[in-house]
Order: sequence, then C-alpha cells, then structure tokens
Amino acid sequence: MNGPATFEGHPDRYGGLLVDLRHETVLQAASFTQLLTGNISTSVQAWRPSVQHEFVYHHALREFVMLVRWLPRHESDQIPPYAHSLVGVGGLVVAEDGQQLLVVREKYYKQPHWKLPGGFVEPGEDLAAAAAREVLEETGVQARFSSLLAFRHMHGAAHGCSDFYFICVMQPLSTEIRMCPRELADCRWMPIAEYARHADVHALNKLFINKYLESRRHGASLQLCQMHIPGVSRVQNVFTIGARADDADADADGAAAAPVL
Repeated sequence: MNGPATFEGHPDRYGGLLVDLRHETVLQAASFTQLLTGNISTSVQAWRPSVQHEFVYHHALREFVMLVRWLPRHESDQIPPYAHSLVGVGGLVVAEDGQQLLVVREKYYKQPHWKLPGGFVEPGEDLAAAAAREVLEETGVQARFSSLLAFRHMHGAAHGCSDFYFICVMQPLSTEIRMCPRELADCRWMPIAEYARHADVHALNKLFINKYLESRRHGASLQLCQMHIPGVSRVQNVFTIGARADDADADADGAAAAPVL
C-alpha cells in the first residue's frame, strides 16, 4: 500500500526537511493540507509521538515566508532564531590636509544636527564597500576605506532589532560635493576642530572624532585583513589593531594583503 502523498522538499544538515513551495505543485487548499499532513506523518514517525500541524512563523522576506516546527516532543526547541541585528556604517572622511571632515545634515531628522554620511549595510556587502557606497550616494564624494575606528552596539533599534554601527575612516579620492537632495538638507567639509565642539553635533559623534584624533596621535588603528582559509569557501574579513598602515599597503578596497592559513 502506498504511503501518504508528501511534498518533495530536501533535507538540511540538521536532519530537518526544507519545503520550498515555489517548486511544489499545489493547486487547491485541500491538496496543500493533504500533502502537508503526509509530510508531517512521515517526518514524525522517527519521533513516535503523534502531533498536529503547529507550525509557527520563523521569518519572512519579500520573496517568501518561512514556517518551522520542532518535531521532538520531549526536547526543547533548538531551531536558531532568525537574524536579529541591523548593521550600519558611518564614513569618517578626512581631507588630505587632515583638517577637514565631510559631514551631512539629514533632511527628515527632527532636530538639526551634523553627522557622518552613512547608512545600512546591504545583505552580502562588506563594511568597507558599504561605507564607500553610502558616502558616494549621499555626498557624491568618492572615498576609499582606510581603517575601522570604532563601533556602537545598542538594543531596541528599528523593528525591535539590536543595532551595530561601524565607524570607518575613509580616504577621499575626490573633494567635489554633489549632495543627494532626497536624503540630505546640507553637506559640507567642516574643520575638525569646529565639528568637535559644534552645538549641533551629538555627543556620540564627538566621541568618535576625538577617538580618531587620539588614534592619529598614537599611530594605531583597526586594519582590515581578508583571510582565505583552506576548506572554507568564504573570504573572511578580519579587523585587527596595529600601527596605522601606509596607504600604499592597501588595495583599491582598503584591504591589506590576504594571508592564507
């Protein structure tokens, strides 16, 4: 006797079953229920307890909604939560003379204030690339990543997520400003000394600029090193503290020579 009809799906590395409805043929709700029941019946046989549907939302993107269900009745749910943190970057772009800082004033912010150009990191985007992109999009200034200065971590940000904000020291490759009027109300090169004491600069940004000046005095910074590790297909971006690297030692993306471990 044939068993119940099921979705095809494919197993994951933890022994679970992933069903992509975009690749399944389901024409009616009754057919969907029949197939779903068949999958659950087949999947839980190894776990013995009888169960009902009881799927819960795990996460949703524009293209799909992920539903999950933990099958073992006598074990706590071990399904990892979806991503819960946002990542943003700010570009600390200092002019060649070391005295001027590229700053912006946001268009829709409640209280006028000067800040660093920046924004959210896109999925799959490196911090260095995100900082260069955001600076260019907002100000029209081309800049290259030099080093990582600092980062801030806080909770309860947009959508209830935690938030990482990375400050990237940037070397300008151009100086002409072509401000994005959709996002900004103003953009300019401002003397660093003025920015550090300006009434319309947030205390956190003053901390960042003071730490930048301190790092210049001590000759230390967090340098980017792209590492290629045998057996791991992904390139790993590692930031380590050390002496300020000479610009000639960095490639076009600001990454130092990549060692192989």
